[in-house]
Amino acid sequence: MEHSHHEHQYSEHQEHDKHAGHSVAMFKDRFWLSLILTIPVLVYSEMIQHWLNFTPPAFPGSQYVPFVLSTVIFFYGGMVFIKSAWGELKAKLPGMMTLISLAIITAYTYSVATQFFIKGETFFWELATLVTIMLLGHWLEMASIAKAENALDAISKLLPDKAEKLINGKPMQVLVSELKVGDLVLIRPGASIPVDGVIVDGSSSVDEAAITGESNPVSKTTNDEVVAGTGNQDGSLTVKVTKLGQDTALAGIMRLVAEAQSSKSNVQVLADKAAFYLTVIAIATAIVTFIYWFVTKDANFALERSVTVLIIACPHALGLAIPLVVSISTTLSARNGLLVRKRLALEAARKLDWVLFDKTGTLTKGEHGVADIWATKGYTKEDILHLTASLEQSSEHVVGKGIVQKAEEQHVHLDKVDNFTALPGLGVQGTLHGSEVYTAASYRYIEENKLTVPTKIAKMVKQAAKEGKTEVYLITNKKVIGALGLADIVREQSKQTIKTLKTMGIKTAMITGDSDEVAAYVSKQLGLDQYFAEVRPEDKAAKVKELQKNGQQVAMVGDGINDAPALTQADIGIAIGAGTDVAIKSADIILVKSDPHDVVKVINLSKRTYSKMAQNLVWATGYNVFAIPLAAGVLYSAGIILAPALGAVLMSVSTVVVALNAQLLRRAELAG
Repeated sequence: MEHSHHEHQYSEHQEHDKHAGHSVAMFKDRFWLSLILTIPVLVYSEMIQHWLNFTPPAFPGSQYVPFVLSTVIFFYGGMVFIKSAWGELKAKLPGMMTLISLAIITAYTYSVATQFFIKGETFFWELATLVTIMLLGHWLEMASIAKAENALDAISKLLPDKAEKLINGKPMQVLVSELKVGDLVLIRPGASIPVDGVIVDGSSSVDEAAITGESNPVSKTTNDEVVAGTGNQDGSLTVKVTKLGQDTALAGIMRLVAEAQSSKSNVQVLADKAAFYLTVIAIATAIVTFIYWFVTKDANFALERSVTVLIIACPHALGLAIPLVVSISTTLSARNGLLVRKRLALEAARKLDWVLFDKTGTLTKGEHGVADIWATKGYTKEDILHLTASLEQSSEHVVGKGIVQKAEEQHVHLDKVDNFTALPGLGVQGTLHGSEVYTAASYRYIEENKLTVPTKIAKMVKQAAKEGKTEVYLITNKKVIGALGLADIVREQSKQTIKTLKTMGIKTAMITGDSDEVAAYVSKQLGLDQYFAEVRPEDKAAKVKELQKNGQQVAMVGDGINDAPALTQADIGIAIGAGTDVAIKSADIILVKSDPHDVVKVINLSKRTYSKMAQNLVWATGYNVFAIPLAAGVLYSAGIILAPALGAVLMSVSTVVVALNAQLLRRAELAG
């Protein structure tokens, strides 16, 4: 269970997690039992009977019902807080747990004393309700924080567990952990690459987007290097292992994520701060009160006053003020397609200066769409699309799929292909219309077969390449008869998002592994304030740091594993939901609908949530300003004194106000 959101952080080195070792189920079980036991405690408490004017059925020993049941509540329900308070004190950071513990220990001890030894009012019903409400608050709080998985587990899941090792030329399935440097591994089409290595035989296209963020699959052939965690596409490869386990590029990225995670300090949660000051004030007031009345009146009165101070200062409402808002904002965010993993990030989103977007798969769709079609004399654009798409029908390659999709969109019919062959890493070939052999391939095929590209097409392709487009040539009888330019399509929502963020006064930037020309082209299309091009994965986090100088708050929006260190380095890491697992695990907030415009919703949710929390804190602590001095007996000479019971009622009213105020958040509209 990760609860770093609740670490007190008054200085770099002092932090204490008040929920260490706690679970949702534990609070839930303790709450329900305490609630059931609290009912008879209330029924058999004289004060409640007096107020409601009723008498419950008496039986031998019925006067001990509050004592017996409150003892169970104290030890079963209250011990959680006492243990946590001990942790706070050991960390020299008294906070809400210390205050709750002080109140319940004092109330219990004092009540037991008045039941058996000294004259005075027992506080059993206040004690029971206090423990029950506190358990409810902490249960709500923990239930609203989803279980967080570590980013590093997700990265390691990218690596297959097994690999096919070639032994005397025959593939044998072995565990990746059993491989050694120098072993030969067979990687079939569609399989994930388990190690860093060099291709000794075969050629294919490899999808390296997860590691490099490069949207185009990379052609690989003999002597080229491959990286663990990337995906083989259309050809079989024999790879010689060069690096394993800790030495692979993937392990390096894991280390970067770990570093960024450990160096990230936590913003102090408001309620903890309020509780910290309240604790100090309450303890000081209780001590002063006791000494004053002990000297001027008597020990019994002094004890009753100081216990009342501690009970009243105990933040029922403060215990619920934040958890209730969190609980509601978690539901609200889920309804709006936002998954919040770290609520500190959500609280901080209202103060953003920069939003930095990864290009591939975030601002763009990460899919190839046909942007241009060029034809030579004697052919129309439709002919070129029809022939190429017919060839690519059974292609596994993203480029091929993009061409077929375009044909479907334009309702271009497709012909049957005979003698279809994939040319791994280059393209596809087949016979159409019975006898004509056609090839759809990359420029490398043209170079290898020493073909010439018509001047008109060559000129167009050159311009398209500057815009980051991938070209596919259509060839028959050793002649290039046409070409298609495919581009990673900019999402429609991206333009709207950038516009809205600008009106909110937030600067936007883009980061990509693509060339400067491609980045400049996309940046201009979208109207971004800044872009970083040709950025290697390991340098992405450094670019985030660059934007963070002078205390600027930066959100990073990304989808690939190569974004994980940057997502963690940023003040807020936001993952596009369709992205890889690891980006999601190292992000603070996930946009389930993969819509970049949801970043605006995150910021709006943050503003609403924060203002509700602040209002609730004012309500929750405000009454203490009046109640604590009254409880201490400041106006005793004027005949005004606050009974512990009345203090508890004040506390309950404050709790109800806080709860109702939190509910108003449900109506918030988040779309900007």
